[in-house]
Amino acid sequence: MTRPALLRAACALLTATAIGLSSQAHGGGPVVRDAHGRDVMINDTSRIVSVGGAITEVLVALGFERRIAGLDSTSTFPPEAVKDKPNVGYLRQLSAEGVIGLNPTLILAMDSAGPKQTMQAIEAAKIPLVSIPETFTEQGLLDKIRLIGHAMQADTGATCLANAVAQDFDQLRLLRAKITRPLRVMFVMSLVNGQAMAAGRNTAANEIIELSGGVNAIDGYDGYKTINDEAIVAAKPDAVLTIRRSRDTFEADAFYAHPAFALTPAGANRAFLAMDGLYLLGFGPRTPAAARDVAAALYPQLAPQAGSFSPKAASADCRS
Repeated sequence: MTRPALLRAACALLTATAIGLSSQAHGGGPVVRDAHGRDVMINDTSRIVSVGGAITEVLVALGFERRIAGLDSTSTFPPEAVKDKPNVGYLRQLSAEGVIGLNPTLILAMDSAGPKQTMQAIEAAKIPLVSIPETFTEQGLLDKIRLIGHAMQADTGATCLANAVAQDFDQLRLLRAKITRPLRVMFVMSLVNGQAMAAGRNTAANEIIELSGGVNAIDGYDGYKTINDEAIVAAKPDAVLTIRRSRDTFEADAFYAHPAFALTPAGANRAFLAMDGLYLLGFGPRTPAAARDVAAALYPQLAPQAGSFSPKAASADCRS
């Protein structure tokens, strides 16, 4: 067994309890400890409401797409598996009636799902609700997969998928090792009235920048904040990264025309990259591949190596 594999095995043993891989309930299904430290007993997984694009991707990868009774608007992949599913809306603006009305036997929701009163109403309805931790790290993603698999009584399939994703992270690590000068990257969530909302530390954007071999040009705060023109110029980004979405999209033309970005290395080199939001920031099984694509765009010299990066998670058969 290689050193990375040994380290992963050790980490899996150390984190098993923390991520909720607990014992079987007496005479029933598994008891899962969720993001809020609650022990949730699961007896029926026949009708699932999936709230979070990464959760939906994992469920489909494990072969449970037919059990998904409803999903949220961030669940857009794989398109053929989600296109005809009832939609309960945006994960932070859920309606209790919309979710409960689907008669789910289990709800798997990202920890950021809300609003609070909706989640309280769902809990009051006595529907098993498992909040999935949002930890934007390699280990956090592997733990997420295992937790979802455990809730679905599909530990073997989840281990298969987690191992495939871990191999993809290993490939990505080898790719990053070839980078000699990390670029400064600014992630811009939106540009409204000329003001950019940029990602700081402890965000999915910060982690994807680091996974792709870059350095976050914004390191003075946590989360997402609106910054002024002076801060944009002072950050000196070599490249600007953003997501494509239906509204409030930060387009290339707006970037090129912005007076502050024009004074940065990114503006001078027209280094602007926009990608699908779920793919880029979802922290699901495709995350290593997304980081590979960002790396290939930031560092054209890596194109040959990036081209040989074959995601194991995309081809692994982990269906239950």
